[in-house]
Amino acid sequence: MSSFVTGATGFIGRFLVSELVDHREGPIFVLVRQSSLHRMETLIQQWTGGSSKTKVVPVVGDLSQPGLGVDPTWVEENAGTIEQFFHLAAIYDMTADDATNDAMNVDGTRNALELAEALDVECFHQVSSVAAAGDYRGRFDESMFEEGQPLPSPYHRTKYESEKIVREESKVPWRVYRPAIVVGHSETGAMDKIDGPYYFFPLIKRLRDNLPSWLPLVGIDLGDTNLVPVDYVAKAMDHIAHLPDRNGEAFHLVNPEPQSTVEMINAFCAAAGAPRFATPIDRSLTAGATGLLPRALRPSNLLNAVVRTTPAQVLLDQTLGRVGIPAEVVSHASFTAVFDSRATIKALAGSGIDVPDLESYARTLWTFWEENLDDTTGRDKKTRSALNGKHVVITGASSGIGKVTALKVAQAGGIPVLVARGKDKLEETKADIELRGGQAHVFPCDLSDLRAIDDLCERLSTELPSIDFVVNNAGRSIRRSLKLSHDRFHDFERTMQLNYFGAIRLIMGVMPKLHEQRSGHIVNISSIGVQTNPPRFSAYVASKAALDAWSNVVASEVVGHGISFTNIHMPLVRTPMIAPTKMYDKFPTLSPAQAADLVVKAMVEKPHEINTFAGNAGAVAHTFAPKAAFRVLNLAYQVFPDSAAAKAKSGPTDAAPEVAVTAPEAGAEGAGGRESEQMLMARLFPGVHW
Repeated sequence: MSSFVTGATGFIGRFLVSELVDHREGPIFVLVRQSSLHRMETLIQQWTGGSSKTKVVPVVGDLSQPGLGVDPTWVEENAGTIEQFFHLAAIYDMTADDATNDAMNVDGTRNALELAEALDVECFHQVSSVAAAGDYRGRFDESMFEEGQPLPSPYHRTKYESEKIVREESKVPWRVYRPAIVVGHSETGAMDKIDGPYYFFPLIKRLRDNLPSWLPLVGIDLGDTNLVPVDYVAKAMDHIAHLPDRNGEAFHLVNPEPQSTVEMINAFCAAAGAPRFATPIDRSLTAGATGLLPRALRPSNLLNAVVRTTPAQVLLDQTLGRVGIPAEVVSHASFTAVFDSRATIKALAGSGIDVPDLESYARTLWTFWEENLDDTTGRDKKTRSALNGKHVVITGASSGIGKVTALKVAQAGGIPVLVARGKDKLEETKADIELRGGQAHVFPCDLSDLRAIDDLCERLSTELPSIDFVVNNAGRSIRRSLKLSHDRFHDFERTMQLNYFGAIRLIMGVMPKLHEQRSGHIVNISSIGVQTNPPRFSAYVASKAALDAWSNVVASEVVGHGISFTNIHMPLVRTPMIAPTKMYDKFPTLSPAQAADLVVKAMVEKPHEINTFAGNAGAVAHTFAPKAAFRVLNLAYQVFPDSAAAKAKSGPTDAAPEVAVTAPEAGAEGAGGRESEQMLMARLFPGVHW
């Protein structure tokens, strides 16, 4: 069974081809421009993993040309052999103008139909959109199309017109798919552009960074929206396309339950740790009264009408537009129609394919955006000036804080030098950076091996033109009380070996190069524990305190040579290391991207220390009220018990000598029925590693 796919390099297209590769046999022909052949070859490797079981074959063409510009000889050779023709190539952008929408969505569909008819395919699968329903008011089911609906934008109009072309002009059987607003993958968060709700993310980030999460914000009822993750769309499309006897039908790939726009935004606010919006009057309380009004006079409809007026659009451009939210996106954030998807649900029955709740994957989407799509670092002039062209050595760069720091450094024009044990992961990060137009170097090294560090320093000093920054991020963290450590002295030795000896060996090894340059800045990822001294972290905190003290002494010796240090007393960070401990899901934590922002700040501003309020409060308490401080810590010692792994005298830390610096495994959740006390301690002292 062979297929032809247009738009295979696009967002939905990439995931659809992946589904076809995994579940269908026969060749998959993908349309590609001549100039994009190299990128297509990279995607083919990702889709097939180098396997020859399913062939993905590029076909050179152009969406803007008749018959998609495909070689007539190829068409003649393959006529009658292709069963499914998927047309995904289109523009999905509410801000695009009429000409662009017409060329891509209308003319492109005609050209695709022409090729499909020449190939005599069994079925033409048109990926339309719920935008074809325009501003229809009320329930819009899958049998409906021409209902006299207003089409308020070029995007709405051309999605309607392209679907109409398929319905009225196609000489081959067809099926139509109308996705709602498509967001990233529900399991990985993968997304390739800023669209839909992603336009609101920079504003949410600003709220998160400047306001406490508990502060309620006043919002307005913006009506209902509808989001679906791309993996659901791709899986559903693949499944429905291969069902028998469904030609001539349309399928709504939507969430069957309307989603309040404010609730959608609040889901992402919660994922980010930002304050949430509350609407003063719940619509359920006013639904009875407003339901008696004509539709055009109902508050939500009046608001939408006002937002789309020219004066309102100008005002929005001058306000929300300044934080990256286009006026067009605000005016079309909600839907006037409720999309009935009963035919789709029936078609998917028994397949196991359904729409997950947004709350279950909102944090995944947010994390991917924050780590991969947020361009704040690259747009900051001060950051670009400090990092552009600079070589930044980052240890522990294969995951967590180190990896995100590397991505942010590259975004600002810097050249991250990636150091960790796992070469494969470092190469993946390097490839990711290079795909975005940056550059990076990979230097694998076991940082618990002092001789390996010496070799690394020799290579860094000779192979790099300069060493401008060193970020000591790699580290080991062990959570175990002293009473369980009497026969585990090696815990202290191994922690000190990586966190202290390994770090200073690296600094000492590159110091001659820094003296030669008469410049260089070292950033040590220390811990809030150095200031607060939480119980069960004696090995970890001691090693970090040693690195702090060493750096403070050496800083006075080298300051005249242009060499400086910053110690970041990092609070609890949400990394894969703490993911198995579900209790931490409810704790106040930094994201890896927030932690990476602190590292970038350390490189740009070069302060002596970067601390948190909680860390400073702990340091002050230990100085002026040490007895009271130790009583509070003893209470925490009682509230947070040793973990099962610590009691068994084994655990993840024994097998993982190099990890990003965050809190390690925590005690059993709710052990002894004290979960509420644990939560209280975590919120009273945010960021502390309990």
